[in-house]
Amino acid sequence: MASVNPSIENAALALLKAVGGFMCGFGRRRKLAILIYHRVLSEPDFMRPDEIDVFTFAWQMELLARYFNVMPLADAVDRLQRGDLPPRAACITFDDGYADNATVALPILKRWNLPATFFIAAGFLDGGRMWNDTVLETVRRLDGERLDLSQIGQGVHAIGTPEEKSRTGYRLLNRLKHLPPRQRAEYVDYIASRVDGLPDDLMMSSAQVKALHADGMEIGGHTMSHPILANLSEDEARKEIAEGKDKLEAIIKERIRFFAYPNGKPVKDYKPEQVGMVRDLGFQAAVSTTWGVACNRSDILQLPRFTPWDRSPTKFMARLVANFSRAA
Repeated sequence: MASVNPSIENAALALLKAVGGFMCGFGRRRKLAILIYHRVLSEPDFMRPDEIDVFTFAWQMELLARYFNVMPLADAVDRLQRGDLPPRAACITFDDGYADNATVALPILKRWNLPATFFIAAGFLDGGRMWNDTVLETVRRLDGERLDLSQIGQGVHAIGTPEEKSRTGYRLLNRLKHLPPRQRAEYVDYIASRVDGLPDDLMMSSAQVKALHADGMEIGGHTMSHPILANLSEDEARKEIAEGKDKLEAIIKERIRFFAYPNGKPVKDYKPEQVGMVRDLGFQAAVSTTWGVACNRSDILQLPRFTPWDRSPTKFMARLVANFSRAA
């Protein structure tokens, strides 16, 4: 693990463990922390500064294995409802279905015998690419000092340095994210037309999904194409959720029990009607991206999630422990 002074670090972590046991509640009042990840990079990437690399993920998983009771999501949901969670209960989840979840994250999870749930946008398997990755990978490959998108009303952006490219990439993601799906697709295609050779191996293959399942990991639904469900009609939203579930069930030959709402913010990204769809389609539970921890009052179809973003072990643990005060 990253550490300046190992003895001080270990003492601080032991103290945080004790505090965490108090913060997470007692008996039926115990709380469940559900951590959310997306990518685990083989090395740091200037275009994705918010994504962790393998080194950081490795010590985070070691801390979770040493100081928390990491549970399969199915067991955690059952025990949350029964009111008999263990102290410092936690689950690990991944969204979207990136290939590095299987190639980089899985070996570390197996090293520490940690279960995890992988919520997969099924339409991108086997060579697909999410729209946000199309934007980031296009900006990465662009030459010159400026990206002129004034023709589609998206301004002119600096791309002369790696830092400028990173800022421009995320600025564009924020501008395009909540546009109507068809308009967003047109804008993304316009941006992508400026380069050749975009990657087609960022997302998992069906074989990798099968392998995750065979290793005891939970596979969860995340729609087909990762839309903002709140922007879709009732029929479109139901089709996205149901077809994603059906495709994954065909791959692993088992029922898909859990669902993650794309983007995951209530009202902004999904509506109460879509929560009803998730229930009607037979999902046992679902997760959002509302910050906090779950308690016995939480809506089982809108469980909160959170991941500390700190890059030192003590700060990571401190923020994770502090998060137990945010029951949703």
